[in-house]
Amino acid sequence: MSDKQLLLNEYSEWIDKVGEFAEQGESYWNRPIAEGKWTVRDVVCHIMCWDEYFYNEAIAKVSAGETLTVKHLDYDGFNEDSRLYAKTLSTEALVNQTLAAREKLIQTIEALPEALYAKRYTDGDGHPFEVEQFMRDFIWHDKHHLAQLNKVLQEG
Repeated sequence: MSDKQLLLNEYSEWIDKVGEFAEQGESYWNRPIAEGKWTVRDVVCHIMCWDEYFYNEAIAKVSAGETLTVKHLDYDGFNEDSRLYAKTLSTEALVNQTLAAREKLIQTIEALPEALYAKRYTDGDGHPFEVEQFMRDFIWHDKHHLAQLNKVLQEG
């Protein structure tokens, strides 16, 4: 199996976990990950919003041969906006959007020819952007949050 496929498999684990979380009741989704911290709903929406941002501003652009517009954002502002957005969605809508966003990323990356996948791009800030490194960074990000979400699940 290629390194690309191994990364895609690992990057896909988020889909399975969100499917497991979808089976939980509202009390799980509304529980904070720790005292005074975000709820499960907030964390899932946060990841979904980042998925949509990187798809629209980087991965779709790579696929279409366009200039990348992804930039280093005010993370706190972006994250707060995603937390507020989470409050507007039903759990079912959040799960559906989350799965659709990640599946779209995976399918687009999977379909990239090796030359486009391996190429070093320049982001909207003039920094290097590589699809492989993007996946590695967000696999780490997923695992960080999955540990929190699994802990809430285990504490029941």
